[in-house]
Amino acid sequence: MQFTFNSLMLRSAGALALCLTLCDMPGHALAQISVSITLAPPALPVYEQPALVEDGGIWAPGYWAYGPDGYFWVPGGWVQPPQVGLLWTPGYWGWGDGGYSWNEGYWGPTVGFYGGIAYGFGYSGQGYTGGHWQGGDFYYNTAVSHVDAADVHNVYSRTVVNDTTINRVSYNGGTGGVAARPTAAEQAAARVPHQPATVVQMQHRQVASLDKRALAPPNSRAAPATIAAARPAARSIPGNAARDHANQQEQDALRDGQEKQRQDLQQRQADDHAQAARQRSAGANPQELERQHQMQTQQLVQRHSTEQQTLRATQEKKPEAKREAPHRE
Repeated sequence: MQFTFNSLMLRSAGALALCLTLCDMPGHALAQISVSITLAPPALPVYEQPALVEDGGIWAPGYWAYGPDGYFWVPGGWVQPPQVGLLWTPGYWGWGDGGYSWNEGYWGPTVGFYGGIAYGFGYSGQGYTGGHWQGGDFYYNTAVSHVDAADVHNVYSRTVVNDTTINRVSYNGGTGGVAARPTAAEQAAARVPHQPATVVQMQHRQVASLDKRALAPPNSRAAPATIAAARPAARSIPGNAARDHANQQEQDALRDGQEKQRQDLQQRQADDHAQAARQRSAGANPQELERQHQMQTQQLVQRHSTEQQTLRATQEKKPEAKREAPHRE
């Protein structure tokens, strides 16, 4: 079966953690970031899924990312989708052209191809059985998802019969890799409009990239310190409760503003596609339009990453709020 990739070649491995490619590009199957990595990703670690802490969250499994110091583990976590009705298609490593390339995950109305990787907790290698949308609510399958039915009432239990051989291989193709190929339905899922990882997910990966304990052997002598988390990580700022609360408000305001910018860009790009479709007979160039959209999205992601880093650096320099000395009798 033939399938194509929209490839963005990056020379710097460090840029991998900062760059996401917008995936709502008709005529292309998947978004791929290709770097010169000849070392296969490590095996997936074995871990327990933390309990859901906020209704509406969808499980995004942990994965190996690549940075200047080699592979590092990005913990799995419960993530709020960018909008109701969307599901997460995890990213995956794939072999091709003599190296391993990372295919970014994305949000869409259905789950697409993720390399046949058995990430677990509903991601058996094909599709997702951890839950489904029903109207405006997400219902969780407690047979595979760690959800407390006393706190979350949109639950059901359906045993999943899986014919897939479960293993810990974390990449597709190449020596020892998973041999899965996308089905027609998975290819169709990649072609419909969808959205990249959220700002929170990108920040989560960035935090993991700064944690030396997340490095894979031989750069680390032990398994990653954090393999899964109930919430996506945000870099903690030492200090008292009042300052932490103020810092969180600033982070939330920045995230909300960035999310609106991302949605505005997506709407403008959708309008561009609609106009190009009307002008196709007049010689419009869809490939050039996609290239422009890709560049716009990369610039937005990089600007957002810089804004997040600047805010965290500013918050870390804030002095602690003055505390009242304890009263002595």
